[in-house]
Amino acid sequence: MSQESRDALGRRGEEAAAKYLRNLGYRILAQRERVLRGDIDIVALDDRTVVFVEVRTRSNTAHGHPAETVGYHKQNRVAQLATAYIHRHRLQDCRVRIDVVTVIFADDQPLVEHFQNAFDSPL
Repeated sequence: MSQESRDALGRRGEEAAAKYLRNLGYRILAQRERVLRGDIDIVALDDRTVVFVEVRTRSNTAHGHPAETVGYHKQNRVAQLATAYIHRHRLQDCRVRIDVVTVIFADDQPLVEHFQNAFDSPL
């Protein structure tokens, strides 16, 4: 798969994840937010909690489930980006959590899974 098609698949996954979260009542605050030379996929509000969402998208599970790609280094990076976002937007007094949403496009209909509080973070 070319980088361009990987990027397009990732964008489709992020849109599917945002739609899924909106349907749950989340308010999307930002998508692909650039912070510290990195991107936060989705920043949302779940009631009064700021949620940083890492979206992992795959076209199939031949190489494992997409959630398996969120290892220690990725968790650390997401936590760093979230911390920078919190400071930039002065959200230190807010409740915060990090979720992972996986999207698999095996057919036309995306299969979306949501892992709330997916990993511990220093937030």
